[in-house]
Amino acid sequence: MNTTIESSFEQLQEMIKDIRFAMFVTHAENGQLHAWPMTTQKAKMGSNQEDYEHDKLWFFMSRSSDPVANLLANPHVNVSYADPKSDTYVSVSGMARLVDSMNQKERFWNTMTEAWFKEGITDPDLALICVHIDSAEYWSVREGKLAQAGKMLKATLMGERLTEMGEHGKVTPHR
Repeated sequence: MNTTIESSFEQLQEMIKDIRFAMFVTHAENGQLHAWPMTTQKAKMGSNQEDYEHDKLWFFMSRSSDPVANLLANPHVNVSYADPKSDTYVSVSGMARLVDSMNQKERFWNTMTEAWFKEGITDPDLALICVHIDSAEYWSVREGKLAQAGKMLKATLMGERLTEMGEHGKVTPHR
């Protein structure tokens, strides 16, 4: 049996902290879903960790881009993470908003972002997007590849359905 585990936002952030790229999904004007690869921004070292909000994700985008136009029209977004090496997969649903705070931009600004915005942190095309997490799900396999293959082979040979391979969890705010 596959067991669903309730997890915290802190555990979710720990799972995605080393996954460099996410697929940021928005609703286009015609209702279709569109996904773009984005880098989740991390607050600079030295930022007050007590102020760190585990229920939020941050992204820099071009203000004139389709993802920003889409989320301004419909703020419901999905952000998906995948790390096949560690067998960790995360899907986050939330509400996105544009944040026009220079203090917030400075918290996340880094040299990698600078390559995308020629005028730096003051570039008028720079948009900081905050996704407030409504809910998330994750799938994580803690066993090695050999143990996974063994479970699959056993289920196949025994004519059984494989029902459990790792951990499945949900993260929802406590309201």
